[in-house]
Amino acid sequence: MYDPTVARLTYRALLGRRRALILFALPVLLVVISALVRGLTGADDQTASDLLGGFALATMVPLIGVIAGTGAIGPEIDDGSVVYLLSKPIKRPTIIFTKLIVAIGVTMVFSAVPTFIAGLILNGNGQQIAVAYTIAALVASIAYAAIFLLLGTITRHAVVFGLVYALVWEALFGSLVSGARTLSVQQWSLAVAQKVAGGDLVTSDVGLPLATVLLVVVTVLATWYAGQKLRTLKLAGEE
Repeated sequence: MYDPTVARLTYRALLGRRRALILFALPVLLVVISALVRGLTGADDQTASDLLGGFALATMVPLIGVIAGTGAIGPEIDDGSVVYLLSKPIKRPTIIFTKLIVAIGVTMVFSAVPTFIAGLILNGNGQQIAVAYTIAALVASIAYAAIFLLLGTITRHAVVFGLVYALVWEALFGSLVSGARTLSVQQWSLAVAQKVAGGDLVTSDVGLPLATVLLVVVTVLATWYAGQKLRTLKLAGEE
């Protein structure tokens, strides 16, 4: 189910000069803001939770997921270079699964690591806040990568739809409409963070059992359907 050649090509595409600059920008911004906040206000648990939840988990993680998930396959479909992969004796679900693993890895590195560093800067991991939000970022990375990889296989406007989901649905509707939070990857990952941190600093509108089920179901279904959609791409002359 994992092909090293596909993985190498995907890593090369994702970590090219332009995407690498975008991937580095948000984590660097988070760390810089955290250092400034710590210097101005000192160590404060509530401030740390607000910044990690409001910027790291709500903005940085989904945006990096959009870049990594859609970038893992979308550009290859757009420019036709996916034909090279489809012409090889590699099962198409294997291509999707390999690209998903790469997208998850990239999203985790560029979101979870800076989240942990920012948490240490803000309050030294007081009340396990840095660890809680880091685990939430890791969990969210898996679901986001699967969702945005699926978008990359079904539409040429995957980045646009990904940004709409990340910035409009999760950030806007998720903050204004309580019912929308049940269908929010952010809230599902916060449920995990709440369990790790304990106390009242980290909260979620979704219970941990439901959040766990939804995370697994969405990830599996998105990956499966992406594989099915890739099967429908026909090569020239293919019967």
